[in-house]
Amino acid sequence: MGLVSRDDGWRMPDWLWERVEPLLPAKPFHPLGTHRARVPDRDAMDEILLVLRTGMQWNALNATGVCSSSSAHRRFREWEQAGVFHEIWRQELLEYEEVVGIDWAWLAADGAMTKAPLGGPKTGPNPTDRAKGGRSVRFSARERRSRSGWRTTAPTATTSRC
Repeated sequence: MGLVSRDDGWRMPDWLWERVEPLLPAKPFHPLGTHRARVPDRDAMDEILLVLRTGMQWNALNATGVCSSSSAHRRFREWEQAGVFHEIWRQELLEYEEVVGIDWAWLAADGAMTKAPLGGPKTGPNPTDRAKGGRSVRFSARERRSRSGWRTTAPTATTSRC
């Protein structure tokens, strides 16, 4: 059976599987049949969750002997496109809200830490550029009056001239 011969604490508990199994889409029909029997859904889900919990590579699943990495990844894509993981998350969030309660005042809609694309003049300088004066002259080739408008060398220095 491979490296995993018994429950090692990483498997999905029975009570949770009973809630997840009805969310899974029907097995796809294969017009010619299959050469191999399809990996059981529960085994595939256990392997997918193992990858998602640990961050290990999909190909490392081959060492477990439960199912091949390609089977687990194919099933992951199939279920992700069907919205299975989103629905699991949604149902568990609703149950948590019912049992414990969610303080919505402390939640953020977006936690992006990038520069606003249309920030305009109110946007401050980039923190990494504060010590630099002037502008980059990498592409300002017209200073040398080159015919093509491009420099033949690419200096990385900055200049205070405009």
